[in-house]
Amino acid sequence: MQRFFIHTYKEAILVAKPIVYVTRRLPNEIISELTEKYQVKMWEEEEMPVPRDVLKKEIAEADAVLSMLTDTFDEELLNMASRLKVIANLAVGFDNIDVKACEARGITVTNTPDVLTDTTADLTFGLLLATARRIPESVDVIRKDEWKTWSPYMMAGSDVHHKTIGIVGMGSIGEAVAKRATGFDMNILYHNRNRKPEAEEKLGARYVSIDELLAQSDFVVSMTPLTEETKGMFDARAFDRMRKSAFFINASRGGVMNEADLYQAIKEEKIQGAGLDVFENEPIKSDHPLVQLDRVVALPHIGSATVETRNRMAMLCVENLKRVLDGMEPLTPVKV
Repeated sequence: MQRFFIHTYKEAILVAKPIVYVTRRLPNEIISELTEKYQVKMWEEEEMPVPRDVLKKEIAEADAVLSMLTDTFDEELLNMASRLKVIANLAVGFDNIDVKACEARGITVTNTPDVLTDTTADLTFGLLLATARRIPESVDVIRKDEWKTWSPYMMAGSDVHHKTIGIVGMGSIGEAVAKRATGFDMNILYHNRNRKPEAEEKLGARYVSIDELLAQSDFVVSMTPLTEETKGMFDARAFDRMRKSAFFINASRGGVMNEADLYQAIKEEKIQGAGLDVFENEPIKSDHPLVQLDRVVALPHIGSATVETRNRMAMLCVENLKRVLDGMEPLTPVKV
């Protein structure tokens, strides 16, 4: 372990720098915020997650971890973390972390809400538009030299304006998606654990049951976190209740949908199509069944992926780590 000396008038005191482990390579300007006070160790890969065996080794010595949603912190791993004080997760979701087990061990868990709200809402609505108007398919027509002439129904998609959007999960991102829907004069329905009177008044959104939302929406948009209650909630039963002309959009977590049921619903034309930024098991390959369907737009989990937003998320993680290690309350603690 790296050590440094603080020289006082009478003596030099040996002080151990706390160790911060970063599970993915981040820009130097962000890491430099930590290196003055802490010993920083970092997995140097940007594209690939830290292997489990490496994480086991590093967490045994770490006082703090700056983690990604691809890192799983379960009982087995936490039992090795005798010095760990804080896990700062670079994501809004924290289903990769056993928060209750952390609380039992006195380990603080933080996430990065709010800073990515508008960015993720932009992507979600862009995914909705791309799916409805068949934009990726149309791009392929050009790339494959298949555009021979104009015809009235070539790549004809579905209107978005004046349609009904049903948002499942009316958190801050769900509200931001609803705000964008107002610009398209959409009728806004939502379902949430709790009603949001302010959102209803400000956005004209209407609270309905999940069954009513599925039955009435032209676009069913999942913005709900992954919990025991929401796991697999979009299944064959849910798709059967949707309109045949409806689209399913998921920019929350892949685990809230049953991919096999979604595939069958689109294949059998029970619904029109889907726009997906997340999947049950990521990453997926080009031979994934859903990717084979023309009416599916698939993205590689890029909801908050802008340089500006990812930098803000990383800096929030850094600030949370520093505050906990300095004995202060973090800015965005996770509570369960």
